[in-house]
Amino acid sequence: MKIVIIADTHMPKMAKKLPTRLVDELKNTDLILHAGDWQTLNLHEELMQYAPVEGVAGNIDSEDLQNFFGKKKIIKIGSYTIGLTHGDGKGKTTEKRALEMFKDEQIDLLIFGHSHIPIMKKVGNVTIFNPGSPTDKRRQKHYSFGVLSITKNIALDHIFFDDKS
Repeated sequence: MKIVIIADTHMPKMAKKLPTRLVDELKNTDLILHAGDWQTLNLHEELMQYAPVEGVAGNIDSEDLQNFFGKKKIIKIGSYTIGLTHGDGKGKTTEKRALEMFKDEQIDLLIFGHSHIPIMKKVGNVTIFNPGSPTDKRRQKHYSFGVLSITKNIALDHIFFDDKS
């Protein structure tokens, strides 16, 4: 199973359309995970044209989007459990806030956004992953998103690119 992971798209404020590099990856994916800061529900509808979408709301998302998506999801895929959240809040780092959201859960992978900083590392038994942003790199060198392949094992990678058009 192939899963495309995105966050912090901020559309249409930061981009009027999905970047070509991301669209190329979406054309052959089984599932899309979005870790918040959509800005409008239109993006959800667009992503659904490629594959089923699971997502959470971020701090810039309206009350309607907060109600539609919620702030936290647990997704089971085969024998793997994935936690999905945005990571916003007060105090601590984005990473620590995201981990705290799932402190009472048994998860294998934690996906979060908010910082726009691509991260992939192990914290205890959990792999934590921030895909960065495909449309708003802020101080990062490249735009980015993630690709997760699940077979018997998990393979997780960042896809970095320079042009968001």
